[in-house]
Amino acid sequence: MNILVINAGSSSLKYQLFDMSTEAVLAKGRVERIGMDSSILTHEVEGQPEVKEVSEILDHTTAIRKVLDMLTHRKVGVLRNITDIKAVGHRVVHGGESFSESVLINTEVKLEIRRLFDLAPLHNPAHMMGIAAVEANLPEVPQTVVFDTAFHQSMPKMTYMYAIPTVLYRKHKIRKYGFHGTSHDYVSKRAAEYLGRPLNELKLISCHIGNGASCTAIMYGKSYDTSMGMTPLEGLMMGTRSGDLDPAVVPFTINKEDLTLNEVNSMLNKHSGLIAISGISSDMREVVDAMNEGNPNAKLAFDMYAYRIRKYIGAYAAAMNGLDAIIFTAGVGENSDVLRRAICEQLTFFGVQLDEERNAVRSSEPRRITTDDSRVAALVVPTNEELLIARDTYRIVKPILSRKE
Repeated sequence: MNILVINAGSSSLKYQLFDMSTEAVLAKGRVERIGMDSSILTHEVEGQPEVKEVSEILDHTTAIRKVLDMLTHRKVGVLRNITDIKAVGHRVVHGGESFSESVLINTEVKLEIRRLFDLAPLHNPAHMMGIAAVEANLPEVPQTVVFDTAFHQSMPKMTYMYAIPTVLYRKHKIRKYGFHGTSHDYVSKRAAEYLGRPLNELKLISCHIGNGASCTAIMYGKSYDTSMGMTPLEGLMMGTRSGDLDPAVVPFTINKEDLTLNEVNSMLNKHSGLIAISGISSDMREVVDAMNEGNPNAKLAFDMYAYRIRKYIGAYAAAMNGLDAIIFTAGVGENSDVLRRAICEQLTFFGVQLDEERNAVRSSEPRRITTDDSRVAALVVPTNEELLIARDTYRIVKPILSRKE
C-alpha cells in the first residue's frame, strides 16, 4: 500500500510517499513559495539526482497537482498512476481536547479542526488548505489526520491546568496542550526497542531540540507533562522563541516601549531565543561556532539554552519520581554533540555518565551516548514523524480498503 504524507504550511508543502510493505520512502520533496509566480518544487528519489522545477503555483490545490504530476512523471516519477496512492495522511498541529488519537477525515473532523483555528491560527488553517487540496485532486482517496497534540492528551489535569480562573478553561479551553507529540511518541517507542525493555515499564524524558524545542516526561508510555503549553511559546528557550518568562513582562513591555499586543507577540515568537541573546543567529551551529571564537553573547546564549533543558530534565525526573533514560532527538538534539555534552555533564548527580567517544559518533540509528554502567541512559534517537503518520494512516485505512476489495 502506497501512502502519501502531507505537511502543509501557509506558503509551503512537504511530502513523502511510503511503500508500507517495507516502510520505504519512495519519494519525498517540498513546494515552497506557494502563492507566487516563482514557486519551487523540489523532488527527491533515492539514488537519483534531485529535481527542481520553478513555476507559478498560486494555491495548495495546484501544489498538490504538481506533486502528483511529479510522482507519476515518466522519467523521475515512482508511480504508474495516481490511483496507486491508496491513502493520504496529514500532520495537523492542534487537536485541542477533541482528538486523543489519529482519525479518518470526515465532515465532523474538518468542522472541529476549523473550530480550533483560534488555538493555532498560524497552522490549522494551512493544514485545512492541504486537506482540501488533496480532496480536489484525489476525491476518492481516504485521508487521515495525525495531531501534534494528541499524544499529550494523556496528561493528568494537575499538569495541564493553569492556575488562573477556571472560567477561562471552561469557556475558552485555556490550558496546556503540548506539541511535537508525534515525535515524542515515535522516539519513546524506538528507545524502548533499543533498550530491550517494555515501554510501559520505563520513565523517559524526550528532548525534541530543533528550532522549536520541547521536553516531555513520558511515564510508562504516556505523556505525563510537557514543556510547551497552550501554544508552542511556553517552555524551553528556542531558536526565535523566548520560552518561559514572567507574564508581567508583556504588559510592562507594552507600556515602556509603546508596543501593540501583536508586536510583543511577534517579539516573543520571532525575535527572541537564541537569535536575541547571541545577536548572531537562531541556528545552533552558528552560535556554537561564534562561541568557540570567543563571542561572549554566543556563549551566554548557549549556556542559557543548555541550562533550560537541564532544568526541565531535573524537574521531570522529580515529577515522575525516577528516570530510566533521556532521549535527544530532532535537528539540534541529534546533531549537536557539544550541546548534549553540556547537558549531560551537569546531570551526574542522578547517574548520567557521558561517554565522549559515543557522543561524538553520528548515525541514523538509535544509539547510547552514556557508559554501559550509567544509572540513567542517554540516547540519541533520530525522529521520524512522517513514518509515524504513515503507520497511523495505514492502521486506520487498511480495514476500510479491505472491505472495498
